[in-house]
Amino acid sequence: MPSRTERSFVLGWLVATVFTATGWWLGSGTHPVWWATWLAPIPVLWLASRVRTAWAVAAAFVAMSLGSGNLWAYLHDHIRLPLPIVVYAMVLPGAIFALCVLFHKRLLLRGRPIAAALAVPVTWVAAAYANNLLSPHGTFFDIAYTQMDALPVIQVAAITGIWGVGALLMLVATAVAMSGAAQVPIASRIAIATASSLLLIASLTYGFWRLHAPAESTLRAGLVALEQTGRLVSIETPEGRARQDRYLEALSRLAAKGAQAVVLPEGTFATTHSLPGLAAWAEREGIVVDVGVDFQGEPGLERNMAMAFQPGINAPTTYNKRHLIPGFEDRFTPGTEDRMLSGTPRVGLAICKDMDFQDIAVAYGRRHAQLLLVPAWDFVADGWLHSRMAIMRGVEGGFAIARVARSGRLTLSDDRGRVLAEASSEQDDAELVGNVPLRETSTLYARWGNWFAWLDGAAWLALVGLVLAPAAQKKRPEGRFSK
Repeated sequence: MPSRTERSFVLGWLVATVFTATGWWLGSGTHPVWWATWLAPIPVLWLASRVRTAWAVAAAFVAMSLGSGNLWAYLHDHIRLPLPIVVYAMVLPGAIFALCVLFHKRLLLRGRPIAAALAVPVTWVAAAYANNLLSPHGTFFDIAYTQMDALPVIQVAAITGIWGVGALLMLVATAVAMSGAAQVPIASRIAIATASSLLLIASLTYGFWRLHAPAESTLRAGLVALEQTGRLVSIETPEGRARQDRYLEALSRLAAKGAQAVVLPEGTFATTHSLPGLAAWAEREGIVVDVGVDFQGEPGLERNMAMAFQPGINAPTTYNKRHLIPGFEDRFTPGTEDRMLSGTPRVGLAICKDMDFQDIAVAYGRRHAQLLLVPAWDFVADGWLHSRMAIMRGVEGGFAIARVARSGRLTLSDDRGRVLAEASSEQDDAELVGNVPLRETSTLYARWGNWFAWLDGAAWLALVGLVLAPAAQKKRPEGRFSK
């Protein structure tokens, strides 16, 4: 029969694991609760200083993997990805967090509490950045996107990219957990708590300050998404012309509300040349029209393209989608270049999944874009998340976003990540019009790129060295349950 100590250990392990799993379930996925993400790591990190390494690592892996079960319905039932890919996506956060706790625990045992406090944020960011480099889906599901409703927090991305947001979150959680670690000297606990608190205060102060910056000008933008079935039709067919007529009626409604630029979704039409009906409307109304098309006018090539029609300019400005969805878009040839419209304000073009990748933020930030027009096509359930990923690119690069998705969200946002207007096309047709403030913003991230991630990688290698180096103090043997 288990002893009282054994029963207490099992109960404590289960409670910490369940609490972290619950926090991660609420604070991640396609509709995260931002404050839950801050709390999620704390129970397991609190446990880590009180149990053997194997138990702490197991708790980290189980908790985050169970918490990632919130992805099952989206990945398996909705998108219908193969089971191995679904399982991989669910256990990856568990594996990363387990590695974080392993480093954290080993450094605690070696008498290096400051390094142990840094081990969790540094390891988390290093693993997330490596996954970004290797994954065909870029930064999808990065922890930073859980904070899109916490505007002061995400402003740090203008300096560090999304990596600074994740590092801040994990550092604060670690500091809170370590505040009760009895085997850590009080002086070290105070130093860790003070440093993390000052960093959090400095980040929030910068965030609130940045949110109060005035705009230099305003552009009134319109978004419209019709035909949510997404059936591809050629503009040269009766069905295609009927669809164009519906869009022209919607565009006229937006024009009557003062729209100066309008955006239509990705893949609105298939065409082998241009779209003379939309071109004529743009010229007549004096309004920019950006539309996503399946372009089949090049021999042997098919492009996922955005065509932007500007009044007074004969030929459309075209942009070819650079980042294609594996499997879904294998028929397309990817683009390689950015595109800016003529004149002012400085407006760039992108398409849907391009906004999952930070190279878009850097490229258009360096071209001093003030606004990006983004036709898109979402998968209904990920409408909120995918729109916010695009909005984060605007924070990193310093530009506003006018994004319209079929089966997703229509969003107008500024370069600080504020959602200025939003409508849902997840179940039905939608349109909106709103004023978008434009600024002359130059971000450190646009200039320096992933400097923070590379610095973090160097710090992680240093931590590896500390883990492998001789202990700073005599290592105490781990007992059956406790350290």
